[in-house]
Amino acid sequence: MTLVFSRSTPAHQIDAPVVPSSGALSPIGLHAARITDGFWADLQRLNGSAILAHCEGWMERLGWIGNFDDAVSGNLADTRTGREFSDSDVYKLIEAMAWEIGRTQDAALEARYQALIARIVPAQESDGYLNTKFGREGQLPRYSDLEWGHELYCYGHLFQAAVARLRTHGEDDLVRAALRAADHVCETFGDSGIASVCGHAEVEPALVELARATGNQRYLEQARLFIERRGTATLDDIEFGREYFQDDVPVRDADVLRGHAVRATYLAAGAIDQAVESGDDDLLGAIRQQLEHTLARRTYLTGGMGAHHEGESFGDDWELPSERAYSETCAGVGSIMAHHRMLLATGDAHWADVVERTLYNVVATSPSVDGTSFFYTNTLHRRSPGIVPSTDSVSPRAAASMRAPWFAVSCCPPNVARTLASLGGYVAAVSADAVHVLQYANGTIDAQFDAGAVRLDVQTAYPQDGFVRVTVVDAPAVGTNVVLRVPGWATSGATIDGRNVEPGWVSVAVAQDQVIELVLPMQPRVVHPDARIDALRGQMAVERGPLVMCLERAADAEYSVEQLRVAGEPRIDGDRVVVPMVPITYPARDWPFGGADAAIVGDTPVDVELIAYNAWGNHGPSTMRVWMPTV
Repeated sequence: MTLVFSRSTPAHQIDAPVVPSSGALSPIGLHAARITDGFWADLQRLNGSAILAHCEGWMERLGWIGNFDDAVSGNLADTRTGREFSDSDVYKLIEAMAWEIGRTQDAALEARYQALIARIVPAQESDGYLNTKFGREGQLPRYSDLEWGHELYCYGHLFQAAVARLRTHGEDDLVRAALRAADHVCETFGDSGIASVCGHAEVEPALVELARATGNQRYLEQARLFIERRGTATLDDIEFGREYFQDDVPVRDADVLRGHAVRATYLAAGAIDQAVESGDDDLLGAIRQQLEHTLARRTYLTGGMGAHHEGESFGDDWELPSERAYSETCAGVGSIMAHHRMLLATGDAHWADVVERTLYNVVATSPSVDGTSFFYTNTLHRRSPGIVPSTDSVSPRAAASMRAPWFAVSCCPPNVARTLASLGGYVAAVSADAVHVLQYANGTIDAQFDAGAVRLDVQTAYPQDGFVRVTVVDAPAVGTNVVLRVPGWATSGATIDGRNVEPGWVSVAVAQDQVIELVLPMQPRVVHPDARIDALRGQMAVERGPLVMCLERAADAEYSVEQLRVAGEPRIDGDRVVVPMVPITYPARDWPFGGADAAIVGDTPVDVELIAYNAWGNHGPSTMRVWMPTV
């Protein structure tokens, strides 16, 4: 059952990417939850100083932004570059810029944003249609390829960019263009229009958020139509089957996420939004069951989703191979979108744990330390050293063995950029009388209640350290609480103000100048896989706090990750996580079955350092594995 909160700040004034009208929790926005330093602040600074410019430079270089210029000049059919969905990547970049400008008030970035909008808006047609791939002379007709054309998907990212701008700045030319496009979508795909859906879900959560931001319920109704049509075979069958774009089973009848992982998670996010806004508890319950099933049986230790390279899709239950893990970065973003929405709807701390896991081990893994190359897929096992990609040409998305500057399909870099820029919207939320700290980062949190204002100062070295100090800078005399999340991995040893606490929410009544100290156990933890995951039998992994650890070996190391086996328990050595390991040798064979087993080299295990999985691959070609075989 959906609980209802009391909100003091109007929804349209909250600068967060998700602002539901009801639910157990309400977000407080980027300005109310400011990240000032530490792990996530460093990534936000990298985003503002390098990632955004890198994305913009490649889109300009490859002509994806220039497509809009050519649409205005009239020669687009002859000159258009990029895949059918390249418009969406430009819109994701604009969304990231809008959040970043709202967060930092960067005047130079505002000028770049304005220059982009001045090139995009004139390409819109008089009836609101805006797309550079379809509809003009020499191009395929509008909406003639709903399976693969991505027109509505592109609108979805345009609408989310407009929401970001509306909530951080107010109405401008981009917002007005997006509203004209949204009206066009409603007229074209409404009750009396084209009774179909897009092959790639995304417009659904975007329409709901646009309705929330503007108050226009027409957009909410259109989202409902798209969600109800999905799964009724409105799209043509394809080689991957209708499951690929979730058109095989009605949304409320499915029991697990399936098909293309990004499409599935975006659709789940939109269905949660629709359920919350319409009070449809049956739909919300159906999506909750799907997410629970998917987490229990189809999700990697990192939080990554998608086991198949073919179709970028989920595998069957328990099909989670490490060395062929696809785990697309965009699927991680989609997972965060869906699980954060479920958190706000239900108030269950479990969903915040999923968001934390995916942020630290998928989103944070993608960008390089200089913000100029990215993982598209996120393998958990690299047998041979990767190949250094070209800095002058695009890389194949699935074949890239190291972070690459750009891809022919480059949805992931701008998706990372918009997530990092809007991260403050995921840090904290409020219920009727309490501030809930959802994710731990250095900074300040401001919330307004009927009883008065609450301001918190949060100081922590998390995730390197498990100590979190929350100082109550301002608080009413009575009637408010701070609710801290004890992560699900902290099964023993967590304390708040010296008393033992269990995983979940812990509420503390607050008073002016009060200091609350949360201590989370940060010793390394051994993780064993479910026995039904055949690919992981006989292996173990190590976690520390929210971080998945991995074994990485440089290309010139004496032993690769294939030649090392765990021979003891992991432990902390100074500021390092180490695990005793022994090297092994393999006999020469002319047939890979039967015969002698590998032999251990030497008698004494050697401590080998593990590193955070999100840091692997930053120092040249290497081998790597998360799941390690034992002696």
